[in-house]
Amino acid sequence: MISFTRWCIRHRRLVVAAWVAIVIVTNLVSSAVGPQYATNFTLPGTQSQHVTDLLTSQFKAQSGDVDTIVFRYARGSYNSPAVKPAIEALLAKVAHDPHVVSVLSPYSPRARAVEVSKNGHIAFATVDYAKRANLLPDKTGKPVLAQVKAVHVPGLQVAAGGQVMEQAEGFNIGPATIVGVLAAMVILLITFGSLVGAGLPLLTAGLGLISGTALIGVATHFVSMSNVSPELALMIGLGVGVDYALFIVTRFRESYARVGEVEAAVVEAMDTSGRAILLAGSTVIIALLGMFATGVQFMYGLSIASIMAVLLVLLASLTVVPALLSRFGARLVRRRGQQATAGAAVAGADAGAMALAGAGPAPGTVENESRWRRWSLLVQSRPKTLALASLAVMLACLIPFFSLRLDTSDAGNDPSGSSTRLAFNLLSEGFGAGFNGPLLVAVQLPHGASASATAAVGQVRAALARTPDVVAVTPPRLSPSGTVAVMEAYPHSSPQAAATVTLVNRLRDEVFPPLARRLGVQAAVGGFTAGSIDFSHVLSVKLPLFIGLVVVVSALLLLVIFRSLVIPLQAAVMNLLSIGGALGATVAVFQWGWLGGLLGVSPGPIEPWIPVLMFAVVFGLSMDYEVFLISRVREEWVHRGDATAAVADGIAFTGRVITAAAAIMVCVFLSFMLGDERTIKEFGFGLAIAVFLDALVVRCVMLPAVLQILGRVTWKLPAWLDARLPEFNIEGSSPALTPIAQDPGPARESNGDSELHASRDPEPVQRS
Repeated sequence: MISFTRWCIRHRRLVVAAWVAIVIVTNLVSSAVGPQYATNFTLPGTQSQHVTDLLTSQFKAQSGDVDTIVFRYARGSYNSPAVKPAIEALLAKVAHDPHVVSVLSPYSPRARAVEVSKNGHIAFATVDYAKRANLLPDKTGKPVLAQVKAVHVPGLQVAAGGQVMEQAEGFNIGPATIVGVLAAMVILLITFGSLVGAGLPLLTAGLGLISGTALIGVATHFVSMSNVSPELALMIGLGVGVDYALFIVTRFRESYARVGEVEAAVVEAMDTSGRAILLAGSTVIIALLGMFATGVQFMYGLSIASIMAVLLVLLASLTVVPALLSRFGARLVRRRGQQATAGAAVAGADAGAMALAGAGPAPGTVENESRWRRWSLLVQSRPKTLALASLAVMLACLIPFFSLRLDTSDAGNDPSGSSTRLAFNLLSEGFGAGFNGPLLVAVQLPHGASASATAAVGQVRAALARTPDVVAVTPPRLSPSGTVAVMEAYPHSSPQAAATVTLVNRLRDEVFPPLARRLGVQAAVGGFTAGSIDFSHVLSVKLPLFIGLVVVVSALLLLVIFRSLVIPLQAAVMNLLSIGGALGATVAVFQWGWLGGLLGVSPGPIEPWIPVLMFAVVFGLSMDYEVFLISRVREEWVHRGDATAAVADGIAFTGRVITAAAAIMVCVFLSFMLGDERTIKEFGFGLAIAVFLDALVVRCVMLPAVLQILGRVTWKLPAWLDARLPEFNIEGSSPALTPIAQDPGPARESNGDSELHASRDPEPVQRS
């Protein structure tokens, strides 16, 4: 790390120019090829995937997405002369749109009875596309939306709904990015008191994010990525990018107060905090890579996009920050007040050591860092009480998690004023909410279209119609080969309702198996609604494997880095508490509806991929704070050999920067609540609560209390295991510290710094 940092300092112009070139080139390439977002929801081994495969092979012209055009005439019948010509002209235009295979009009002789409401005021047409929505370009439905909007008949409402239409309308994250950046700037200004200090982390994060977002657009041509991927990557990358640069800049100011020379301070900061963020970034990437354990291709795209963002902001932090600090670092510490503040951090550490040793406090140590030390000592003085109190808070937040229901939210949660939301409401009004998510039932006929097979299909349809909560069943359509029949069943409940899940499970487990045994035909339930249910089930089954894999790999990494059995276990338990508490709060707001009116959300299930991605990101971010804090505690433990003093000093040195970093992340994540996309709101809210709980409850209370209770046991490691673990010096070995150890002159160095920095080997300290 030292050699790499010095290279960045010597070639700082080249480093900055290279990053500017990377930003320009990646954006030019991305603009030239254009993003090609697609969502791959293939779920091998599920009934919904089996039905999709049957449609693809047997109904080539009708195997794509089916959207609807709904219209309501308040002044009379759908068949009114004032309405019929306008709707027929609209449907004729839609039939010639790209990727449209056919349009079934309610005025057509082929129309089914289900297309018209009982009072005759509402009707709908179905639009068949050549491919499923996730395989079509996002803009495919825009011509339909424009044609629908162009219909103007007094008293007539027209709207288009379905997956293709949802993709075409897209979503708006609102002023999230601007608000997040402004909030970060304000917090950084308060933290550093200078524009240079505030601007450097934002500039670094910006270089990584701009190039990362451009590369994500290019990557869409090679990997299937949802159109939500860049927004999620932006949210994650902005948070960690600012944090990483903030950690380094803070350590630079502290080091400069000690060594008094910019380049030496930069080297020491990178050799300590630089190593810590490298480890922290690695844990984030490991957690995101764990999403591949789900076996769901949809998650792969989200994982790759997020990894690209994190990796690029991490690289920018490790290269651009030292380069710019070597040039502008003096401005961060030029003012006397800033130097005094930074110097107080060092004096504060010495004062804490003296206080714990029974000596009186050193004069002039009443800055922010000493307040954090006093807080740590307060927690350490009542460790059991505060550990139990913080645990009670986390468990209270965790309670709603046990009511978690995973499912895809329906168009009833789309932004008000959108065509898909209006179509959903019109269908619900005229036919019932279940018409927004019909179940596709495919019946395989082993002997072809014989008389007995035809009769068997009729019995399946009759059994389907008799099933509770099924309000209508369309006549079956026979494939050209005569081996597959398909019909649609409309539930009574909406696609996201728990009753719909119950209905699908009843059909699969209770209704169809007896028919298969008696009639010799195989019936399966598919379609978008059933596919969403299968998606939720698959992720629920794979979630324990994913969590276990990420926790084990991260724990092994912490074991190697910190050479402790306690730290990996403590990190795993506390990080899981943070994630569980955040998911519990998300359930309370988005599923139960608490504060829903205030936050602009309506009750519904939690998106299936939210817990997976939230776990990956939150576990990684929690590890950021864990690594930054524990690396400083271990550094003080190695230097001093006093577990109590090490915890107090670790909190004193990192408390302010961790809370500043957490405040930035909370603001960035909460800013995504300003958009109109429910899933982005869920994700942003969950991450904000997770960071808040982790930084405030876990790092400030629970962690120092637990480490105080454990004391020296925290750093115990069997000798046989210690001898077999590879060495990774997280404490650093910067030569910038050497002159201080050798120079007994200045008063601030007579308090033991020479002894603290004389050895980086923890073993002599542990044996003393």
